[in-house]
Amino acid sequence: MSVLVNRNTRLIVQGFTGKEGTFHTQQAIAYGTNVVGGVVPGKGGTMHLDLPVFDTVEQAVKATGANATVIFVPPPFAADAIMEAADARLPLVVCITEGIPTLDMVKVWQFLQGRQTRLIGPNCPGIISPADARSGSCRDTSTKRETSAWCRARAPSPTRRWASLTRLGIGQSTCIGIGGDPIIGTNFVDALTLFNQDPETEAIVMIGEIGGNAEEAAAAYVKANVRKPVIGFVAGQTAPPGRRMGHAGAIIAGGSGKASDKIQAMQEAGITVCSSPAEIGEKVQSRL
Repeated sequence: MSVLVNRNTRLIVQGFTGKEGTFHTQQAIAYGTNVVGGVVPGKGGTMHLDLPVFDTVEQAVKATGANATVIFVPPPFAADAIMEAADARLPLVVCITEGIPTLDMVKVWQFLQGRQTRLIGPNCPGIISPADARSGSCRDTSTKRETSAWCRARAPSPTRRWASLTRLGIGQSTCIGIGGDPIIGTNFVDALTLFNQDPETEAIVMIGEIGGNAEEAAAAYVKANVRKPVIGFVAGQTAPPGRRMGHAGAIIAGGSGKASDKIQAMQEAGITVCSSPAEIGEKVQSRL
């Protein structure tokens, strides 16, 4: 069974009728995802893409039995959209929105404490489980259902590089982009815990980037708990200190967050580190 999204996922879309929400909903439906409706305040009772539109997440959940949502809501309103979904007790919330103010995410993080909702993102490409379902803007990674490798990334762009696995006949169980902001719902260790327990996952690919200490924490977790092969890559290795490289979390500050420190921590934890994304497929194959 795929992790987080699978054939049992009943997905609603917040920001359903907007340009981005419409496009990615169409892509999800074409992929085979069970999209059951959307939420746009003020448009309840209408139809869009032959699916019902609701004013609130609570109404959508009650009417459709939804168990997951994906959010394509503009930054000023995205935090409220996340909290509304959590208040409706949805177990999975995927927030694609980029540019949510950090203070808003502080409030979201506090709101989620003690609740059963798992948040993926924000500022992420979402999740895809090949041949099962997708939630977000992740590209298709594999047509193979017999899976052997789990791929995950802190930055959106590396999720487009899984073709090197597929070309070598290595399927993917689930690919997830956790997001590049300083405050996110699911971090490396959270996701590693899930996939370490997943029987379909035979190897783990972890792509991080400069800034913060998330990769070092993940390496410590791998060293102590993970017995599956782990292959890693750190993006932004040539970035000059103090310069932002695309994501709010991707900045080297105060001497911390350097690629060299992350690579060293990963290698000391037994993670096979790639010098470039092009090596990922070969490194996974060698470890399997």
